[in-house]
Amino acid sequence: MAVSITSLQAEHRESGFGIGVPSPRLSWRYGTTTLQGWQQSSYEIVIDRGGKQERYKVDSDASNLVPWPSAPLASREKVTVKVTSSGADGKSATSPELHLEAGLFDKSDWKANLISGPRQDPDQPKPPFRLRKTFTLSSVPSSSRLYATAHGLYTVEVNGKPVGDNVLAPGWQSYNHHLNYQLYDISDLLVKGENVITAHLGEGWFATRLGKPGVRNLWGDRLGFLGQIEVDGQNVAVTDDSWDVLKSAVVNSEIYNGETVDTTITDDNPTGKAQTLPFPSSKLIASDAPPVRRIKEVKPVELITTPSGKKVIDFGQNLVGWIRIEKDLKGSELVMRHAEVLEDGELGTRPLREAKATTTLKLGGPTKGWEPKFTFYGFRYAEISGVDVHLADYTAIVIASDMKRTGHFESSHSHINQLHKNVVWGMLGNFVSVPTDCPQRDERLGWTGDIQVFAPTANYLFDTSGFLAGWLRDLAAETFAHGGTVPEVVPYVPMHQGKPRPNSIWGDVAIITPWDLYTMFADANILEAQYDSMRAWLTTGFKRQANGLWEPTDKQFGDWLDPKAPPQYPAHGATDLFFSANAYLVYVTRLVASIAEVLGKKADAEKYKQEYEHLKAEFNHEYVSPSGRTVSDTQTALALALHFDLFASESQRKTASDRLDWLVRWESFKVSTGFAGTPIILDTLAENGKLELAYRMLQEKDCPSWLYPVTMGATTIWERWDSMLPNGKINPGQMTSFNHYALGSVAHFLHTVVGGLSPLVPGWKKALIKPQPGGTLTSAKTSFDSPYGLFAVEWTLNGEDLGVKAVVPPNASADVRLPGVEETVGSGEYSWKVKWQRGEWPPQALKGPTRVGMPDEFIP
Repeated sequence: MAVSITSLQAEHRESGFGIGVPSPRLSWRYGTTTLQGWQQSSYEIVIDRGGKQERYKVDSDASNLVPWPSAPLASREKVTVKVTSSGADGKSATSPELHLEAGLFDKSDWKANLISGPRQDPDQPKPPFRLRKTFTLSSVPSSSRLYATAHGLYTVEVNGKPVGDNVLAPGWQSYNHHLNYQLYDISDLLVKGENVITAHLGEGWFATRLGKPGVRNLWGDRLGFLGQIEVDGQNVAVTDDSWDVLKSAVVNSEIYNGETVDTTITDDNPTGKAQTLPFPSSKLIASDAPPVRRIKEVKPVELITTPSGKKVIDFGQNLVGWIRIEKDLKGSELVMRHAEVLEDGELGTRPLREAKATTTLKLGGPTKGWEPKFTFYGFRYAEISGVDVHLADYTAIVIASDMKRTGHFESSHSHINQLHKNVVWGMLGNFVSVPTDCPQRDERLGWTGDIQVFAPTANYLFDTSGFLAGWLRDLAAETFAHGGTVPEVVPYVPMHQGKPRPNSIWGDVAIITPWDLYTMFADANILEAQYDSMRAWLTTGFKRQANGLWEPTDKQFGDWLDPKAPPQYPAHGATDLFFSANAYLVYVTRLVASIAEVLGKKADAEKYKQEYEHLKAEFNHEYVSPSGRTVSDTQTALALALHFDLFASESQRKTASDRLDWLVRWESFKVSTGFAGTPIILDTLAENGKLELAYRMLQEKDCPSWLYPVTMGATTIWERWDSMLPNGKINPGQMTSFNHYALGSVAHFLHTVVGGLSPLVPGWKKALIKPQPGGTLTSAKTSFDSPYGLFAVEWTLNGEDLGVKAVVPPNASADVRLPGVEETVGSGEYSWKVKWQRGEWPPQALKGPTRVGMPDEFIP
């Protein structure tokens, strides 16, 4: 019956080490309890600052992002924090201790210089190199820290031992605006006497070729390392021109093409002295985003000999990372080519386009434990040549930004379970420093439309608060830099000549994704940080007609990848481009009104509310008939208008709902939506009394459908519904990826409707428990580790008997809505048994005329 606090957190960081703000907000999560209805009535924060205790007692039920009660932290300051929470019943709980250590808040805290080796050819890939410094300590330090970052990617060793467990540091940012730095505790690595620090630099995203056909040096053509070691508060080694430059065994390393290594290079003799570069002009940030780490290891499952005699290793899972070699290999050269699929029994590399995705090792030196340093691959299969191939010699290393897993789902339907697993794997593979579209070909960019449609799913599956808040910081900076236009990709990589083109749905990420984050985490600071960029997008980001709607001359992506669009023209869907653009415009204008209200900007809230009403009327005038038929008679158009509540009357809504019903049946429940319609089609059906149609679409297996790739053996979400054709051939479109998370936004329906769990108020202070069984499913369960603790729902259906179990964490509540049950419950474990009346199953498709017994002249 006890109440417990399982974790105490500062801001959205995984730990308090290197906190980036002087007054960090505090949050605490509760453990599951059977105690029913427990609510916090007060809390006490105890802060130990240098041996002096401060106590702050507050009468409040707040436990998420509560204000820092003490004086702001100073750079490098270390404090210990503990929270005791008390309820009206007298029961209390005390948190684990949280150790906070502040980062560097001022530019003046940095005594180091940005340093590099000799200038490299700006038109060619930049070979990695090392930088080394020897320094002497008179005693073993009690505390030592390394502050480090780079233009490019870096790894560091101190006395021959690696520093930290992160990879691809400092990650990818809009380097003209922000540069993340890392803080490491190296106390255990330093010794009395001589010490050596060695930094290894690669071009990473900073200077590599990016985009298609590809542009180099987008942020600079000189790689640089910035680092300083502080021992007991004193600088003992800072980057300057006294550091030595050394060769690297990594001969070449590019994001797209892979890595070439000469294992025989062991020369540690300096080739010259470092050169100092101008100090980074961007703002140095201690990000809340977790670093990229090795998060899993995957062993191979099969060694394949292809029809041409090649040896290919199958790891059984499409993943993102690289291969570790497990022994010292014999031979002259090892070549590993990576791909996601096989075609005609051979490695399917065509979807990589111009990316080589190849590892080449000149053998002769040690290879046991070898891994790439400055690149990564998206692959399931690896073709190995140059050596005898044995499965035991290779392990796949999975990398991702190491976010905490928060959401889970499982059901009685094995294919739907695999679909959900595919969504999770697809997210992991594309959350590598920034949210990318794909991880394998010559792209791997932070496409704004992809994360806009996927964010609600992502926010449930993992704690994305720090990760996406950091990316949105760059998005705002890029928006201001381009006159209010939100680029298609962030960090911005030119996709065509000239400045970024405004695109609805993609650009609307500036408003929708911050709101989605607020819904999940109740952090108004994220809204505040993004608010000016939201207004910039609506004010100067794109051209409008006199009536306020989009000027219908700009190019639009529209309902991108509508399955009816030709493979080479993915924007040529059935839905009018500006129908979807203006539907989104009305919706995001209403969102900004709500955001302004949350932020206390009452004048803005009223202004945008009036603008929303005006735009909604103009939308109806332009696109909706008096009876409720829409100009674009498509599933996407109807879903947008219904889901965004764009109709002027209930009779129009009824007409649209019935028409959507007809179109879904007419398509025999196969998907006929693209980027605009897919994320909302099932939710829209459920919202409008068409639950069984939603389940029927979900369970469809013929292409295009969510389960078609599952039946084809997919282990991630594909870019196209038919990235692989039924005959095993790769889709002929030049844009074909087998790891794209956008269409995995269907998992939001699995969590909220099938599982029946969603937030009723921002941050999950109150949740909605409303499972809605359907289809052939007989059970499902879902859980979410919210800012308050674990919410969970589990149901089983036996005929008409529906049994539901739920868990609610302390200091939170849930509204329960089941047939005959409408109640609010507090913390605890609960169960209900009710009668569930299912709808039409299976729903019947509509069939048109056939040619059987009919003259050709009568066939429409």
